[in-house]
Amino acid sequence: MITNTEKLIRKKMKENKLNPKMKLTKKELGLKDNRIPHYYIGNNGYEARKVVSGFDLSYNIGTATTYLLRSERKHASPVNCIKKAIAHLEFELEKIGELNKKNELFSPHKKI
Repeated sequence: MITNTEKLIRKKMKENKLNPKMKLTKKELGLKDNRIPHYYIGNNGYEARKVVSGFDLSYNIGTATTYLLRSERKHASPVNCIKKAIAHLEFELEKIGELNKKNELFSPHKKI
């Protein structure tokens, strides 16, 4: 008995759309990417990591964003995820403060 996957492979080979040495994509095979937990994928199919990447966010802001995006999905209560997001936003504020201090020290317009 020929499986649906085998039928798809044969069809693509006939259409010259598939090199026999190439593998089908997970989507074509009907497989999910198990590396990405469901709570990081929105109802629209957007993945939290791709949202962070698409906006080119820093580590701390990106991590806070992913905690917030998953907060209603991972645990019974969103409180811990929101607290973790707040902590990463505070880390980012500290980093910005440290950079501002360094810039003030080395500013060419600083009066001595």
